[in-house]
Amino acid sequence: MTEQTPSTNTSVDNADIVRSFLEALQAQDFETFAALLSDDVIYQNVGLPTIRGGLRVTKLMRGMEGKARFEVKFHRNVVEGSTVLNERTDAIVLGPLRLQFWVCGVFEVADGRISLWRDYFDFYDMFKATLRGVIGIVIPAVRRTM
Repeated sequence: MTEQTPSTNTSVDNADIVRSFLEALQAQDFETFAALLSDDVIYQNVGLPTIRGGLRVTKLMRGMEGKARFEVKFHRNVVEGSTVLNERTDAIVLGPLRLQFWVCGVFEVADGRISLWRDYFDFYDMFKATLRGVIGIVIPAVRRTM
């Protein structure tokens, strides 16, 4: 058995932090979610306004509680030092409306907490997800699942 170097262990830890963070959002476990954010986190959905600060990001996500659900499926996590890059499918579920779309996320982790959360997605893909979601309300067989 070979021993892992500290940098490998740190990389694995950083990937686990990001996975735990998004899974906490999915579970609406906002205590864990907030604990994994740095106080001065930068949250960007590229093409939309940037949100700064752990309290603001948590408040935004907590606003979904009881109104919407977030789901995540990871396809790949790539780690280099403090940076975690993932490809995933996200879903936002608002009652019978399910919007499922591809996302690429970039996370920076420092001292066990996320200091940057930047998501890239395609607005055309979101438009298609919205159409499919609306049609899926009427024809449930069209709904996508994770």
